[in-house]
Amino acid sequence: MRIAVIDDEKYSRVELIHQIRQRLPQAEILEAGNGAQAMALLEREHFDILFIDIHLGDMEGTTVASLARRLMPAAKIIFATAYSEYAVTAFELGVDNYILKPFDPARIRQVLEQCSQTAPPAPAQSQSRLAISSNRHTILLDVGDVTYIETDGSGRGCLVHTLSGERYADNSTMSEYESRLDGQGFYRIHKTCLVQLKYIQDIFPWNNSSFALRVKGSATPLPIGRDRVKELRRRLNI
Repeated sequence: MRIAVIDDEKYSRVELIHQIRQRLPQAEILEAGNGAQAMALLEREHFDILFIDIHLGDMEGTTVASLARRLMPAAKIIFATAYSEYAVTAFELGVDNYILKPFDPARIRQVLEQCSQTAPPAPAQSQSRLAISSNRHTILLDVGDVTYIETDGSGRGCLVHTLSGERYADNSTMSEYESRLDGQGFYRIHKTCLVQLKYIQDIFPWNNSSFALRVKGSATPLPIGRDRVKELRRRLNI
């Protein structure tokens, strides 16, 4: 069983995870400390049960719950809150249950027993959308619309480019993107750039006997690292 604990209060996360392990010692538990982390977690992982705090600091837990419901409709979603009046909100939003802070071990045990009776096995899931966190907004992009991702030049994040010509700033690192998109048709042609292979349109000589390429929808030359040319040719069968 795979469980997500999403709460911006570290003590609450630690306490809830401890209580879950008392009941389900074999469960795989992952955690997120804010809404942006939660969005990134949900887009790359699948869960049987999600415990979501109502207030996450950077966004409302209801937003995270809505995304979770769309991505994994069979998962059980439990709101965690310090205020009993949010129980009504929980059921209006179609979540499965709620727990109050401070956590009552008996209540946690009851909720887990109810979830365990019907929790389905997690299916293998490929990445279909990217959650881009920018300027306190979360934008969901179809992976198929992303042409390339490059570092923003400041060392603080990346720029995600799409077929429509739009670009989105995000605070994730290039290594994080490379990991999240592994096996989905992307290749890191340079330490600063990750491209979707199917959108490469041409490869041509560049500065100092090196090469660059262009992708569909963009005239920008993207340099290819000298040590990456051979592997790129292999992946493109050229």
